[in-house]
Amino acid sequence: MSDVVVIGAGLAGLSASLRLAQRGKRVTVVATGEGGLQLSQGTIDVLGHAPDRLTRPWDGFESLPAEHPYTQLGAESVREAVRWLRDELGPELLVGGLQQNYLLPTAVGALRPTALAQPSMTAADGASSYAVVGVRQLKDFPADLLAGNLGCAAAWIDLPARPGEDDPSGLGYARALETPQFAARFAAAVAAAAPAGDVVLLPAVLGTRPGTWRSIADTIGRPVAEVPLPPPSVAGLRLRDALMARVRTEGVRVIVGARVTGFTTDGVRIASVRTAAAGGPRDLIATDIVLATGGFASGAIEVDSRGVISETVFGLPLSAKDANVLIGPDYWAPHPLFAVGVRTDLWGRPVRPDATVVHPNLYAAGDIIAGAQRWVEKSGDGIAVASAVRVAAGITGGAQ
Repeated sequence: MSDVVVIGAGLAGLSASLRLAQRGKRVTVVATGEGGLQLSQGTIDVLGHAPDRLTRPWDGFESLPAEHPYTQLGAESVREAVRWLRDELGPELLVGGLQQNYLLPTAVGALRPTALAQPSMTAADGASSYAVVGVRQLKDFPADLLAGNLGCAAAWIDLPARPGEDDPSGLGYARALETPQFAARFAAAVAAAAPAGDVVLLPAVLGTRPGTWRSIADTIGRPVAEVPLPPPSVAGLRLRDALMARVRTEGVRVIVGARVTGFTTDGVRIASVRTAAAGGPRDLIATDIVLATGGFASGAIEVDSRGVISETVFGLPLSAKDANVLIGPDYWAPHPLFAVGVRTDLWGRPVRPDATVVHPNLYAAGDIIAGAQRWVEKSGDGIAVASAVRVAAGITGGAQ
């Protein structure tokens, strides 16, 4: 038996697990897959648009609607939670003073605001000029498009990670760059090819471990900045691996490849959750449960053929039921559908429309919480971490 079962191994689930374990709880994480961090940019977005792009994330908090998760969490709680995560993972992985957003290039040359970034990326923030270097074998890094949108020059190197391999994944290339001999060849090729520019932009494959990029930058002889590629993201995997290592160090048990298919109650509290895995169904008994399964993107919230919206694990009441009225005619506009989720009390426990708690020992963290247009706002990471810290506080003594 565990004190807490956390369902989900993304940023919210792992953050909640780490925080709970640090406070003395026996924690089990159960997840269908590896979580969503490897799909991320490898940064921590707090608030980038509200609706215009924000230089400082905190400037947009006062304009957020009452139903937004940040309104309930409070700016100071978000700030403290994000600072905690940064300090837990350390400056080799995450940096940022939280006073203002970095503006970092995407693979297509747009500037994306984020609060915390990996140190291998930050030289791009505020640079007066760039030089882009692509790798012929990495098809997902459009160096010419990136350079064209940034108004700078691009060059290419032709350097297979392994002989005869013309289409490696970013992860495969990153693993090759952990080899000093190949890293030296890569850096020399970039140094010879790079056009003029204050910062050399490279695909975010400079090693699977934090810090690998430094020796490459030293050999190139100019500041470099990694630009994240489409998933699977090497930068996101670094973040995921580091957080998973911290969780395991704290004694958290992690079960991946097990889907939660049901639960039992004592009439009021959740007594156990049932999982389906290769070895057959299994009941996990715990005093408290944290639901950190994500939202629409992960399948934690579904829409059926009639437009009925539902939460898939506990059948929780959602902030809206009918998807048919929540998609507008403008494709690019925010759609209310994607702000649908569970409403919570001050400790993160899901509530009914009349504000009564559904189960007193069930908590929610991350994308499952209603009220935010995370992709538009660039707010999902901050919500995940702050809501995770909140539920840990509720479980360890806050909620009654």
